[in-house]
Amino acid sequence: VMELDDCAFGNLVNIEIGDDVMLYHGVTLGGRSLAKVKRHPTLRDGVVVGAGAKILGPVEIGEGTAVGANAVVVKDTPADAIATGVPATVRPRKGPAEGKPLVDPAEYVDPALWI
Repeated sequence: VMELDDCAFGNLVNIEIGDDVMLYHGVTLGGRSLAKVKRHPTLRDGVVVGAGAKILGPVEIGEGTAVGANAVVVKDTPADAIATGVPATVRPRKGPAEGKPLVDPAEYVDPALWI
């Protein structure tokens, strides 16, 4: 559990982030209420959140879910799903091939080596 001070209101922020979570730049994990209740998201293990995505409120992003770039998530997502759009629509992965990385890090050759 990650605990941060909310500078604007002096409240404790509880954002739960699991293992092997990838957050690309510009991601917002925000609250939607000023009440003293859980108001920030929970990201389970293996979640990938694309650049500029917003996950708002006390929602739970299921294990292995991918959130697309610039998506706005305001509802819970199940495990092994893909969430895209504004507001985000959720669909299950079409099979094990959609869960694989597009590039195998063991075989990737950095193009900067040739400059």
